Amino acid sequence: MTIRWYPGHMGKAQEKMAEAIRKIDVIIEVVDARLPLSSSNCQLEEMRRNKPCIKILNKHDLADPAITKAWVRYFEQESGVTAVPLSARLHADAKQLLKLCQKTVPHRGRPGWPLRVMIFGIPNTGKSTLINTLAGKCIAKVGDKPAVTTCGQQIDLKNGIVLSDTPGILWPNMDDQNVAYRLATSGAIGASALDYTCVGLFAVEYMMGRYPVLLKIRYKLSELPETPTAMLEVIGKRLGCLMTGGEIDVHRAAEAFLRELRAGKIGRISLEEPLVAEDSVVAHNDSDVATA
Repeated sequence: MTIRWYPGHMGKAQEKMAEAIRKIDVIIEVVDARLPLSSSNCQLEEMRRNKPCIKILNKHDLADPAITKAWVRYFEQESGVTAVPLSARLHADAKQLLKLCQKTVPHRGRPGWPLRVMIFGIPNTGKSTLINTLAGKCIAKVGDKPAVTTCGQQIDLKNGIVLSDTPGILWPNMDDQNVAYRLATSGAIGASALDYTCVGLFAVEYMMGRYPVLLKIRYKLSELPETPTAMLEVIGKRLGCLMTGGEIDVHRAAEAFLRELRAGKIGRISLEEPLVAEDSVVAHNDSDVATA
């Protein structure tokens, strides 16, 4: 199944953001640490121009730590980019992020000259959670489904910093379906735009090749089945995804497996590595340029 998902509000929101960025001092982009490049909106690079960007690798507690370190090195090769792994829910991490913003633009953040920070990210990366943590109260809507935030707002933190919240925005072209399926695996694509069985099989096949030991431990297996379909059926049996007569409900098994994967119940995993992901996203960027 080909995944396409670009709700109507995203195009309008992107136009407004491109205009608003002109008055912003620092951009914070929130990406998913498990798939940092696939969850980074390539259109931001054009919109931000030369403005400093702090790239937050959120949910790093769910990601493979060795691969996360490699991603930090990868992103910091970009001019004006600082990469920081953190958990958007932790107040200590949020406090350090605010200090980094102030250090990045030291001439602002005083009376009459607030430090203007924009929070940017694709759906379901934890952007709203980070805003609530920074503000110390629930300001932005938070949910486990993508596209919860559909309009922007400004939040005065009363410490010289003003945050601009933005809706989660994807790019209109998803010609690279490997990127699309990674996003779907992480929960960044709306359920109406995907087939859970197809995404579940994609995720199972990846895990069998990259993290077979974690699958064996989680589902109490001495050996893995030979095919992703057989593995998904085993998972369905272990998780009680059965229909009348004892037949495995593969659709339910795929949903259950993806929930476990997203919640970190199988272990700390990364869905892409710098050298592997780079070619995919370069191709994805080229497709955007070709249609511009």
